[in-house]
Amino acid sequence: MKTIVVVGGGITGLSTMHYLTRELQHKNIRLVLVEKEAQLGGKMATHEENGFIMELGADSIVARHKSVMPLIEELGLEDRVVYNGTGVSYIYTQNELHAIPLESMYGIPMNKEALQQSTLISEAGKRAALNDLTLPNEQFTKDSSIGEFLEYFFGEELVKKQIAPVLSGIYSGDLYSLTLASTIPYLIDYKNQYGSILKGYAANKDKFINLSHNKFLSFKNGLRELFERFEEVLTTVEFLKNTAVTKLETVNEKTIVHFDHHEAIEADHVVLATPHRMAQEALGDERLTPAFDAFKTSSIITVYLGYEVGNDVLPAEGTGFIVANSDAVNCDACTWTSAKWPNTSKDGKLLLRVFYKKTNPKFAELIKLTEEELAQLAMKDVATSLNIEEQPSTIKVSKWTQQMPVYNLEHAAAVKNLEQQMQSYYPTITLAGCSYYGVGIGLCIANGKEIATRIAAQLTTV
Repeated sequence: MKTIVVVGGGITGLSTMHYLTRELQHKNIRLVLVEKEAQLGGKMATHEENGFIMELGADSIVARHKSVMPLIEELGLEDRVVYNGTGVSYIYTQNELHAIPLESMYGIPMNKEALQQSTLISEAGKRAALNDLTLPNEQFTKDSSIGEFLEYFFGEELVKKQIAPVLSGIYSGDLYSLTLASTIPYLIDYKNQYGSILKGYAANKDKFINLSHNKFLSFKNGLRELFERFEEVLTTVEFLKNTAVTKLETVNEKTIVHFDHHEAIEADHVVLATPHRMAQEALGDERLTPAFDAFKTSSIITVYLGYEVGNDVLPAEGTGFIVANSDAVNCDACTWTSAKWPNTSKDGKLLLRVFYKKTNPKFAELIKLTEEELAQLAMKDVATSLNIEEQPSTIKVSKWTQQMPVYNLEHAAAVKNLEQQMQSYYPTITLAGCSYYGVGIGLCIANGKEIATRIAAQLTTV
């Protein structure tokens, strides 16, 4: 009997295992999934307390990615899906909230009307942004910096004041160190095809109607439902939870997987669906050190605050704010979770999530603070920005240290180099997940499916 071991019980590892079971049904193959924690989910972790549902990592899934709904349907979770509430996103700057015009995508205006509606940009800045209508693209490719691309066509003011705060928050990095390919690759397609980013959005308006509505999804009891269902349906899979891989040993074209609390398993193929540092440690191969060290990561701190008041204390129809150029608060963003996701507050009470990111100039000090100190800081930031002085009844602090992949300009080359070395040294071990192939959950699902299809084809043709 052949054996496949998938290491990592996050979305990539479980998607890989889900599609392996479909591809290899009726085959005599042993499937083992290993997770070092007691719960499945990885960085997608749901915590419930005092009637509040709090996502400690990602809070939702981009609904429109082509891999998402097919998986949800295969798992029979359609009736459990909830979508984000619509609303206005704000930028908090100079101690004021400024609404991002509704017809914007990632802070990028989708037409001249949205540009004119912005209260963040001066008239001179708006005129500079209209250069996009006439300036041709003669130098940029998908491997170019998205910051440089946007600034060239829209001008510095629009990028620095409205676009950068949004995009840098989403992709956990400096806009000028991120590529178009790893962020919004269709922007350069619009520029090349229509001669203008604005015209490209106009021509594809139907894709972006109701920009916020049904853009993101979760489940009635949080993202944990996805992982609970995985475990329910993967009845032919052996789950080894609370089990860490200590070493991978290659013997006669097999991989011996050693664990801390389980006997070793001889595998025909191993999928390492873990952060790249964990894969590097498991392999323990100094030849791969330079290749692994080329990957960059970031950190984030989040603080949930649950209050015994309703959402009506917030600005009407809002869903949160991003901070830009403000010394009044220490945070980088605040999501009005109970307004955006009503299912997260069973009694209709206010739930906020405050973010502190590695790009914050104070982050080196913030990461050293205790949970109590971080909670006090978050309460102060909420009081300053939203005038909410009440004491929260529920507090949940999460620190994700060096866990967030950063796709810098060198990322694609780093992936290619590591793939080549892995194929040379470890042809039956596959690296998977967001460290390499996309940070979005939809991309992780697609990555798992592609790996499962490839491994199944190899095994059935041998």
